[in-house]
Amino acid sequence: MPWTKTYGNKTEFEKAGGAAAGLRGLTYKEALHEATAQMLEADKDVFVMGEGVDDAGGVFGSTKGLHLRFGRERVMDTPLAENALTGIAIGAALTGMRPIFVHMRVDFVPLTMDQLINHAAKWHYMFGGAVSVPMTIRSIIGRGWGSAGQHSQSLQSLFTHAPGVKVVMPANPYDAKGLLRSAVYDGNPVIFIEHRWLYDHVGHVPEKPYTVPIGKGIIRRQGSDVTIIALSLMVFEAMQAAEALAAEGIDAEVIDLRALKPLDTPLILESVRKTGRLVVADTGWQTCGIGAEIIANITEEAFGALKAAPVRINLPECPTPASPALEKLYYPGKDEIIAAARKTLKARHDATQFSPRIARQGHRGIEKRGDRP
Repeated sequence: MPWTKTYGNKTEFEKAGGAAAGLRGLTYKEALHEATAQMLEADKDVFVMGEGVDDAGGVFGSTKGLHLRFGRERVMDTPLAENALTGIAIGAALTGMRPIFVHMRVDFVPLTMDQLINHAAKWHYMFGGAVSVPMTIRSIIGRGWGSAGQHSQSLQSLFTHAPGVKVVMPANPYDAKGLLRSAVYDGNPVIFIEHRWLYDHVGHVPEKPYTVPIGKGIIRRQGSDVTIIALSLMVFEAMQAAEALAAEGIDAEVIDLRALKPLDTPLILESVRKTGRLVVADTGWQTCGIGAEIIANITEEAFGALKAAPVRINLPECPTPASPALEKLYYPGKDEIIAAARKTLKARHDATQFSPRIARQGHRGIEKRGDRP
């Protein structure tokens, strides 16, 4: 599939023969922009709101000029009142409109948690399915500009915990366009999380509107030795890691989750049953993260298939530093994924590996504890 390949810029896309093969290359931000424009043009119920959506930069280019084309009554700047504005978006959605609420940083979304978790996520259930809240919350994660602890977080696991909310994290331009359309027409509140470092990545994007199903992951690279599950920017890092591992004779399978909720557990289980080894590469912290959920599912459903203990790739358990030098140390990437994959290949699947306490006491201790009620 041509859209499984992503390039760092349009020059790389051209060198790879994308245009020569009849493929249409768009950046991630252009894909978001096109999807939004097509929905605004075709559906009067769709509108965009958010701080800076009508600025000259247009949220890093993803909404640029849309207010000039469709008017400020449909592409509207909002004040610094995230919780109140989310309530307005919920009210609009309840009347049949389809708001796209854009936040330049995911760090602003916690200000909306009362409306989002206590209301938007619950109304369909509390009213017996009689009402829906078709609201999309776009938010951006990223790093590299010294925004530090309050503007560089990856909070997807926070939103994934609440029933009634869907969470998606597209990793390439094709999915950015298709998943945004799916989110707007899903009928439920959807948290749509984008990584700023992906905005200039280029991939094949058809011009006509299309959708990508929410809750369906995809295998980006087939492999047999180890499964690498990744999301957002870490998919790009995982693909680079897989190429490096191939040079060592390690055949890695790379899964792009695309959505955290609903999670494509059947795809994950199928892959782990094939490879017996697992690495999960997340953009957020480890504690209560998506990696913990994935590993819990595997230990419940396919523990016997594991040949080694799973490994998680996450941020260190501390707030994001502002210094560029510290950022380089703070954020994991392909090198950490490579090391984790090697670790799973060296490990043995036995009781000592899964429990350091058991390892210290020895197998005799296991037998004694097994006799206890």
